[in-house]
Amino acid sequence: MLSPPKVINKTLIERVKRQFGIIGNTFALNHAIEMALRVAPTMMNVLITGENGSGKESFSKIIHHFSGKKHGKLIAVNCGALPEGTIDSELFGHEKGAFTGAHETRKGYFQEANGGTIFLDEIGEMPLATQSRLLRVLEYGEFLKVGSSKVEKTAVRVIAATHVDLREAMRQSRFREDLYYRLNTVSLRIPPLRERGDDVLLLFKKFSADFAQEYGRTPLQLTEGAIERLKKYDFPGNIRELKNLVVRMSILSYDEPMITEEILSKYLPSRSERLPARLSGTLTNVGRGVSERDILYKVLFDMQHDLIELKKLVFERLSMDVEGYHLLKKHPLLFDQLPNKKVADTPSPIVLPTQEEMSPPSPTSLPIEVSEDNPIIPLEEMEKQAIEHALKKYQGNRKKVAVALEIPERTLYRKIKKYGF
Repeated sequence: MLSPPKVINKTLIERVKRQFGIIGNTFALNHAIEMALRVAPTMMNVLITGENGSGKESFSKIIHHFSGKKHGKLIAVNCGALPEGTIDSELFGHEKGAFTGAHETRKGYFQEANGGTIFLDEIGEMPLATQSRLLRVLEYGEFLKVGSSKVEKTAVRVIAATHVDLREAMRQSRFREDLYYRLNTVSLRIPPLRERGDDVLLLFKKFSADFAQEYGRTPLQLTEGAIERLKKYDFPGNIRELKNLVVRMSILSYDEPMITEEILSKYLPSRSERLPARLSGTLTNVGRGVSERDILYKVLFDMQHDLIELKKLVFERLSMDVEGYHLLKKHPLLFDQLPNKKVADTPSPIVLPTQEEMSPPSPTSLPIEVSEDNPIIPLEEMEKQAIEHALKKYQGNRKKVAVALEIPERTLYRKIKKYGF
């Protein structure tokens, strides 16, 4: 087994950068490379944290290359890209006939990577059931193929990576605590691009030169104003976003290789603030104490209110002249909603419902605070009540009911049978 280097000097770090295509000179980046070199020969599990696009996979390659398993395979697996129904089969393999479509026995990644390294990217997206199986591999080097009772052995090093806060995921019971501490023997944080100062300019020049060399074009140049504008942008997509920006400008600014601040501003969002994001079933910008179901109810009632206001406006416009009145008469469902109707050619002025009659329940009256005295009505019950009300209103005319509820007639028939109307 290799022994850790006694001295991690600048020369070694620069050699690693050239070998793995890492650009930058900031202290945080150099420290991350030094940590990777020190942990590489130890065979310890490593948890790499960092934002999307910050280059976590490059560090897994560094660790594998300087480890005692460098002659074995390095297999990278994106756990977030594997469907929950197939991830166990992908990781651990399956036996023939284990499930529909399993026509032959298949090796999983842990069996393929035996004697090498497996890089589990986006480990925070792994289902809880799979986390239990992974814990067994980390503790005893054992696993079971899907549909098999034979214990398989593997000698594989696990490097995991994530961009989510696993401690918060543990508090929400989305990540196993024992697995977290088993993986987090050594933690390696990759700094985001916004914390790397002038590295953004080095990367810009690198990407621009690579594109120019490949397509025979003049490399892009930045004015002082453009440099300051570029350094102020926070790059939520990190290195991947910067590379896409350079490629886009190289293509569209072919006649203007000198990029000014004005030109650069056309390619950058006016604001670099983060958008609200979904994190494994929870909304990160939603305050605690209010569930997504409560928010859904509020959105539905707001939409209903907007629809009623739109109907009201349409009725007002159409009822202003005789032509509009007769146009409404051609559509019985709309005409029936007018409070005053005359069959005469010249209608009398239409009196619209009052605001109180047409307004939906106020959002403030929604059962946001869920309790036994004020429960949330299930969506199925609301659907049943809506269908029952429409059937009574249109005296069982299913065609009119389907149009009013904006659902296909076949769907209506199925729901009538379901609810026993």
